[in-house]
Amino acid sequence: MDCFITEQLKRAEFNHELPVKMKEKLIDLLFKYENAFETDNEPLCVIIGDEVDIILNVEKPYPPLLRRSGYPASPRAREALEVHIKELMDLGVLRQVGHNEQVEVTTHAIIAWHNGKSRIVGDFRALNTYTMTDRYPIPRIHETLTQLSQAKFITAMDSLKGFHQDVLKDNAKKVLRIIVHCGIFEYLRIPFGIKNAPSHYQRMMNTIFPEELSEGWLIIYIDDIIVFSETWENHLSRLERVLQKIVQVNMKITLKSVILHTVN
Repeated sequence: MDCFITEQLKRAEFNHELPVKMKEKLIDLLFKYENAFETDNEPLCVIIGDEVDIILNVEKPYPPLLRRSGYPASPRAREALEVHIKELMDLGVLRQVGHNEQVEVTTHAIIAWHNGKSRIVGDFRALNTYTMTDRYPIPRIHETLTQLSQAKFITAMDSLKGFHQDVLKDNAKKVLRIIVHCGIFEYLRIPFGIKNAPSHYQRMMNTIFPEELSEGWLIIYIDDIIVFSETWENHLSRLERVLQKIVQVNMKITLKSVILHTVN
């Protein structure tokens, strides 16, 4: 419990109007389902029962736009690429493609900088163009806000590292390969920037929580999870139902995004 307090609970945000006794009951519930939350240095989990496929709308041999060469990179960018690739390999998000493996689709990757920090970005525009579209609907924001208008208690969470908890089918892995100066690397989990990723994730989440969604007190917006209620007793009960399912499917959520507050 001390470890959970040290690593996780201090990251949560609680509305200052929430009475102490209510906060204590919420904390007890979070302790009960601490396996639902991320822990420092924990390996990236795999959501049980779901795999992602990518179906192309072109036949082999693939067009040149799907067989890209790596971009030239500065020494600084090369160093950053190597760091990020190692991190993603350690997490099980990437693996290096062997020299004897057939490679038919490659996407170049670059380093993007923002406020002095770097991140690796795959240029998936061509792949997205040649990918069959998944038209599964994403909720509209204004409809979500309407649902929350009468709620007194709201808890918001989101899935840790979002798409990276969802694994790819073998067919999808073969078209999700990035090429950089130090080799070709294959994604094992959903990378950011794939056009069907939000629709697939929305479908998966809706499949995990069908009863809760139909009862009208749960909102799922891709990897965001919002539980809302008019009474505190109902809120704790509903939150427990959601946490139970999160643990059952081996999902991890981040306590950084758990916010509970009263709405007048």
